[in-house]
Amino acid sequence: MRIGDLSAASGASARSLRYYEEQGLLASDRGPGGQRIYPPAAVERVGLIRSLLAAGLTSATIREVLPCVADASLRTPWLAGRLGAELDRVESQIEDLFRTRDILAGLVERYAVTRP
Repeated sequence: MRIGDLSAASGASARSLRYYEEQGLLASDRGPGGQRIYPPAAVERVGLIRSLLAAGLTSATIREVLPCVADASLRTPWLAGRLGAELDRVESQIEDLFRTRDILAGLVERYAVTRP
């Protein structure tokens, strides 16, 4: 299928699909005239990529874990550990954001203009 077909089938923009290829997450062959040609399995792969991106993983991390996520026979304890490390990173970011929010709320309260 061509890039427009994959875009329509997966919900990912053509630009995103090209980016996934640049990052080594998706592969295509070239047809006549240099057009990208994707296998039917690319729809599912794009879905996996998009779900991992939505989970906050970087493209570099996705490149590491995607083979294990895509193929159940490759799943090892390493995958759970790697995803667990990403979960720890996200939870740390959340804690930092809560601290930032509390500081900012205190500043808003402190510097709020009160009118007589």
